[in-house]
Amino acid sequence: MTESIGKTFWQNTKPAFVPQSPQSRGEPQPPLELPYDPTARLIPLINPDRLSLPSASLWDVMAKRTTLRRYSSQSLTLNELSALLWFTQGVKEVTNRPVTLRTVPSAGARHAFETYLLVNRVEDLQPGIYRYIALEHALLGLNFEGDVNEQLTQACFNQRQVATSAVTFFWAAVVERMQWRYPERGYRYLLLDAGHICQNLYLAAEGLGCGVCAIAAYDDDAVNAALGLDGEAIFVAYAASLGKRMS
Repeated sequence: MTESIGKTFWQNTKPAFVPQSPQSRGEPQPPLELPYDPTARLIPLINPDRLSLPSASLWDVMAKRTTLRRYSSQSLTLNELSALLWFTQGVKEVTNRPVTLRTVPSAGARHAFETYLLVNRVEDLQPGIYRYIALEHALLGLNFEGDVNEQLTQACFNQRQVATSAVTFFWAAVVERMQWRYPERGYRYLLLDAGHICQNLYLAAEGLGCGVCAIAAYDDDAVNAALGLDGEAIFVAYAASLGKRMS
């Protein structure tokens, strides 16, 4: 019975034809990462093999994981932020194909997401908007204007956990990077990949004594504009606020 329902669903929803992908047409692969000004100063993060991490059982972390919207006023350390970025989008290897192999799975190893951060309370970092440069495991400062917290909080329909977070993650999908290989189904794969990333954030945060609230309710145009994204070729698909647990 279940098999029959599954076949019927697929027959009713699959496209009438499978379009040829840019990859199959021999078109060049999009860059593995969005470009940035080569003269810009990057802020190095803690190397993965030098991270100081508390002992944590994966089974306990999964059992304790819960959504958290209220955070303490304690700042994150740069070590903690480095760990959170590494475990959500860290690049373990760049292969000869070339593709990146990361700490999360991705359809066809496309890894079409860029991580943007609203930093409110992280030691040694000025509050503002940053982008994670995954290939370098470093941060690129983008906007340090005084109202960026208010802009992004309002864009998230005034959800206070954004304003009071130590840091809020925004994951922006680079559509071309996924659709180069998967034309129509690429949008589906983007959403699946976003889930992988956010779940890793939840688990890593729990292990570090932090809590996370995944956010999908926001004004798309306002969030994209605040991060300098066009909203079509590159757009925010998911977000999550994070902070230290209250004692």
